Amino acid sequence: MPTFAHLPNSCALSVSFSPAIWLLLASVLVQLGYAAYYFLPFALRPETAPPAGDAVDAEPVSILVCAHNELENLRRLLPLLLQQDYPAGFEIILIDDRSGDDTYLYVQQLTQYYPNVRLVSVDKTPEGLSPKKYALTLGIKVARHAHLLFTDADCIPATNQWVRLMQRGFSRPADVILGYSAYAAAPGFLNKLIRFETLLTGAQYLSFAWRGKPYMGVGRNLAYTQQCFRATKGFASHIRSLGGDDDLLVQDAVRHGQRVTVEAEPAAHTLSLPAETWSAWWRQKRRHLSAGRRYRLADRIRIGNFIGTNLLFYFTTLVLLFSRPDWVPLTVLWGVRTSVICAAYTKLGQRLDDRLPTVLLPVLDAVYFFYYLALGISLFLYRNLRWK
Repeated sequence: MPTFAHLPNSCALSVSFSPAIWLLLASVLVQLGYAAYYFLPFALRPETAPPAGDAVDAEPVSILVCAHNELENLRRLLPLLLQQDYPAGFEIILIDDRSGDDTYLYVQQLTQYYPNVRLVSVDKTPEGLSPKKYALTLGIKVARHAHLLFTDADCIPATNQWVRLMQRGFSRPADVILGYSAYAAAPGFLNKLIRFETLLTGAQYLSFAWRGKPYMGVGRNLAYTQQCFRATKGFASHIRSLGGDDDLLVQDAVRHGQRVTVEAEPAAHTLSLPAETWSAWWRQKRRHLSAGRRYRLADRIRIGNFIGTNLLFYFTTLVLLFSRPDWVPLTVLWGVRTSVICAAYTKLGQRLDDRLPTVLLPVLDAVYFFYYLALGISLFLYRNLRWK
């Protein structure tokens, strides 16, 4: 009976790579999975068709803005809100949260000329409560309309169709609408890194929600119903946590069976001025990331898997570079991963109208994930946070 025992060993198929290469391959495959299932399909999805019928624009909206010493920003924001094209009507509720500037006088003057502008003043926050959540709760309590739309004082709507486009999400139907808020472009590497982080965060929470896995939103561009706020008992479950007036409310909304949709068309965006120094951005990101520990376990695993495999990719690469690297598989894996990730982020930037130089994406990606690691270590060691 013939056998193959006599054949030389060189004919046998053998793949002998170091364990680090296999670890690198595993991390790359996970990242490609996120790009193929979440990011690229979301970026390449068809334009959202406007819902049919006149009922889409029939519901009036309450726009809420919480401000603490934001006079100059309000001078820029409020006129643009008043120019919104929304025939059903809207009210603007400005919550003056213990401001020491002339915010009260400025908004009080506006109320005399615009009956749809209303002012809520907060003189003192009860001990132990989150100032912003307490202020927002007071604003929501006086809101006259069932649909609530939120932005921050340092934002501006991208167009005069912002209210109309965010409002149409309710007719899909939905109880919570997640919008996108970009940062204005400016010279310098820090600005590009902030915008990259914003794009990557947006890619995650928007595409995850689009796939039926919502976990957060941003208070700079977020809408929900009064009924949703009551169903979650407002901010009660996290009223003593400084951050989370947006993402933790979305977490509670999902737990209570509220329907979440996405409105990511560029005309529905808001635009903010980014931090101008590394220290200011560091403080801002510490506050934002602090809410993550209260996410549902499934969300923490999904996000942690994405962040963790990216960090694993870079750390494994460093290990290989400082040992005896397998240059061919290392180069192939780097090339495949970089090509796909850059293509995905470029398409996302085009779809969200938040473009970054493609040649810088690999550098921004590497810097961001090490910065994210430093933030995580900082939050673990030092948990003191504060609102403005």
